[in-house]
Amino acid sequence: MAVELNGIAHIQLTVTDPVRCVPFWEKLCHFLGMRTLIKADDIVYCIGGRTGLLVRGVMPGRDRSRFDQERAGLHHFCFRARSREDVDAIHRFLVDELAARIVHPPEDGGFAPGYYSVLFEDPDGIRVEVNHVPGKGHFGPGGRLGDGGEGSADQVGAGGMKRD
Repeated sequence: MAVELNGIAHIQLTVTDPVRCVPFWEKLCHFLGMRTLIKADDIVYCIGGRTGLLVRGVMPGRDRSRFDQERAGLHHFCFRARSREDVDAIHRFLVDELAARIVHPPEDGGFAPGYYSVLFEDPDGIRVEVNHVPGKGHFGPGGRLGDGGEGSADQVGAGGMKRD
């Protein structure tokens, strides 16, 4: 028997610069409608929108290397927005209030029908995306996994997904 998930309960990020990262993440989470559950100098845990985000400083004596998305492990994670306008508003907040490094401003992409996203980095260089996909995305009309869709892909790149 298969089990259908109900989203991601929480994500925990370990950062090398909690002095900069903890306020960055708390402000962003509040803008995203989340509320602070735990807060100290080197930790913040915010919940809301059916998820939680915990950010804490790296433990003493541990590797303090800056985040590298090309290393094994997390590449980036993506929040799902309710509309394209929300993606635009988040982008403005990232630029105006957080001075975040924007990897790419809001743009249409080929990953799913109607895919629209912004990609940015936190002060430690952890990459985060916020996207909006209308309707049912890949499961809806025109989606790869919807009725009459192309099915799963075996390649993904700048031009989207394809199957040989």
